[in-house]
Amino acid sequence: MCEWGNEKKTWVRIPKPLSHTGFARWKRVGIDACIASLVRALRNGGIKTTYSCCGHGKGDGLILCEDDRAFILTTREKLEDADEKTILLG
Repeated sequence: MCEWGNEKKTWVRIPKPLSHTGFARWKRVGIDACIASLVRALRNGGIKTTYSCCGHGKGDGLILCEDDRAFILTTREKLEDADEKTILLG
């Protein structure tokens, strides 16, 4: 997890419903440096992301996708301590 403000600039697609112009568009934005390569890999793999945050050591990170999927970024220790129901149901 990186500190807030430690980011890499990258191009992201802003989907129509989230765009203030009413049209899908591209915008150069800062993405948390520690997950920028993951977000880029998802996009390169055809998964359109709409939001990302690493959690900055204060909580779990999150990557939201245009198709309503969500990736929760957590630690191995939290996964090992969680029961199966928690992992499956979030």
